[in-house]
Amino acid sequence: MANSTSATATTEADTPPAKPIGFPPGFRGAAVYSGVKEDKTKLDLSLIVSDRPVVAVGVYTQNLVQAAPVLLDRQRTPTTQARGVVINSGVANACTGAAGLADAKQMTALAAEATGAGPEEFLVLSTGVIGHPLPMQKIAAGVSAAAQKMAAGPEALEAVARGMMTTDTVTKIRSRTIRLGDREISLVGVAKGAAMIGPNMATMLAVVMTDAVLEASDAQAALSEAVVESFNCISVDGHTSTNDTVLLLANGAADGPPLADRDLAAFRATLVEVCEDLAVAIPADGEGATHLITVEVHGARSRDDAVRIGKTIADSPLVKTAIAGADPNWGRIVSAAGYAGVPFDPDRVTLLINGLLVYDKGAPVPFDEATVSDSIANQRDTLLLLILDEGSASARFWTTDLTAEYVRLNADYRT
Repeated sequence: MANSTSATATTEADTPPAKPIGFPPGFRGAAVYSGVKEDKTKLDLSLIVSDRPVVAVGVYTQNLVQAAPVLLDRQRTPTTQARGVVINSGVANACTGAAGLADAKQMTALAAEATGAGPEEFLVLSTGVIGHPLPMQKIAAGVSAAAQKMAAGPEALEAVARGMMTTDTVTKIRSRTIRLGDREISLVGVAKGAAMIGPNMATMLAVVMTDAVLEASDAQAALSEAVVESFNCISVDGHTSTNDTVLLLANGAADGPPLADRDLAAFRATLVEVCEDLAVAIPADGEGATHLITVEVHGARSRDDAVRIGKTIADSPLVKTAIAGADPNWGRIVSAAGYAGVPFDPDRVTLLINGLLVYDKGAPVPFDEATVSDSIANQRDTLLLLILDEGSASARFWTTDLTAEYVRLNADYRT
């Protein structure tokens, strides 16, 4: 049984990171330009490898149309015998039929051969344009080149995160360390995503690595819980992708018995923090976005009710455009809550925008519109706090505003 000593978690990654972050013990990685993307200045193929077998579990898109990498990874997880992940950006390998699935399998076989692993010990992630076949000769050369550059330091981790990017403008790397008795456990996550973001999960990929010793069933339960609290609470445009994947890789390099009881609970809480950090970084980097919007719903009957209302507000184009224009149009927010399909008493609803009361117990209150507008315009973060007074449940949901630049970027994505 694991030590039951209380755990202390410390943040290693803020924005920007307080110090460079490398891989957890036992993990290495690399990234190269392979030619999948047209822009030769952008990395497009990443490798992550463990020096020992890892427990690997995943949570995947809920879109009925699923990319070949998702189909393959679903077959291979959960497992206790994975060794790594191969990732390409630029082509999603989605809607590519039997040939796409064969290409996904070949990618994993190439990565396994290049790193000395078994042919089915690798997982695969792809992101980019849907419906295009992978250029497998370029992929093969890229895998071989990346395998020769494997390293464990911050530069290698940064490269891996950059190799996952499509329209992202920044890499997304977050970490925590947690001490459990005489063991220090490291969790390091990388993610990509900036648009086609809408739960349940969206065009986003994430890999969280840890040296913790975990049973596969405990790892799966921990990741599923963390995704519900994080990646399923973000949206940019409400569009759920074909490729969404979050993987948790635990290689046990911290040694000792599998985490259990209080130690496992502490690990699970820390995993939620890492996933939440990564998740929030996605809408914060939303295409064309000028604001990160946090929708907090308090006083709901259940968390599901709170999430549903938060998501409805977050996905409203009228709410998103109002924030883009720094318009404190509370009516759009309250009415969005009203069509979320969750019963509540409208006469008990209160709304604050950036901490400023604009609507109280079902009625508008006098407020200085210029002050509220300035509070939106003069900072990137906007907080919409809706209080229902129906119960004790609450939830947070993160989204972006909707700008003309978002429309331009997505209208011109392929043309």
